[in-house]
Amino acid sequence: QVQLVESGGGLVQAGGSLRLSCATSVNILSINAMEWHRQAPGKQRELVAEIYSGGITRVADSVEGRFTISRDNAKNTVYLQMNSLKPEDTAVYYCRAHDYYDYWGQGTQVTVSS
Repeated sequence: QVQLVESGGGLVQAGGSLRLSCATSVNILSINAMEWHRQAPGKQRELVAEIYSGGITRVADSVEGRFTISRDNAKNTVYLQMNSLKPEDTAVYYCRAHDYYDYWGQGTQVTVSS
């Protein structure tokens, strides 16, 4: 079983930055993909960014140029650096470990005020 602990959410003004962290209970390089998803009120959960064990990263078009996913292998932690935040980025952000299994974190609230 993989445990994921997220942190770093909060309230920020538009144009500000936040960094989310997701610590895993296993060797992060043993997980095929680590992902960040978000779910805004009344909307479906959407994939924001992903990083594969080999290091390839992808981000959604809606956050391209503003969000960056990275990881610290020694800390078994994946990060989501969010810059130039917009009110439409307001959502609960979830970390996901995806391999032949799926594990989700508990979610962390990000609120961007205008």
